[in-house]
This record gives sequence, structure tokens and C-alpha cells, in this order.
Amino acid sequence: MESAIRDKSKLFAIRIVKLYRYLCNEKKEFVLSKQLMRSGTSIGANVVEAQSAFSKKDFLAKMYIAFKECSETEYWLELLHKTDYLTDEEFESINEDNLALKKLLSSITYTTSQNLKNS
Repeated sequence: MESAIRDKSKLFAIRIVKLYRYLCNEKKEFVLSKQLMRSGTSIGANVVEAQSAFSKKDFLAKMYIAFKECSETEYWLELLHKTDYLTDEEFESINEDNLALKKLLSSITYTTSQNLKNS
């Protein structure tokens, strides 16, 4: 599962970078899109850090940060959608990927925390 989350978070980061470019170049939106870029690419960065963790607790902490970054990304996507920078179709497409990542990270953090309690 860990390589799946790594691959999915990297693909998501690529989508976020492309969306950032689109928002800057086409929509001339620079503030919200910068926040989206930071949180959306941070998900994968934290997943990679987690996979190099020195302990299970460190792994859990990094994965939980990635989960929180998904929540923040969801906020920026919703804001861009509600302010008409993203169409319904654009929002639903990328938000669906974000929610899938969030569910996967939720499962990873829950399972890891349960394993830590039981060890």
C-alpha cells in the first residue's frame, strides 16, 4: 500500500503543478493557487519522508501530516471552485483524486496507530 500512496501522491502533485500553471497563466490568479501548490505538493513530500522514517511513530506523524495537507488542499480547491476559478468539472475531477488520497492516508494512519497500540 505504501508504494501505491507514493505513486498516487506524486501523480496528484503533478496535477497540482499543472493546475497551478493554468490558474496563473489563464486565470491570472496568484494567491489561492500558490496556497494550493504548497499544500497539494506537500502531500507527496510527506509520504516520501514517512517512507524514510526512523520509527513507526515518525512514520505515523509524517503520514498524518500528509493527511492534514489533503484537508488543506480540499479547502483551497473548494475556495477556487466557489470563486469561479475552477469549473464544476475541473473541481470534481481533481477533488475526487484528493479525496481518494485522503481516504488512503486515513486508512494508513488508522492502521498504523492501531498497530502501535497493540505492539
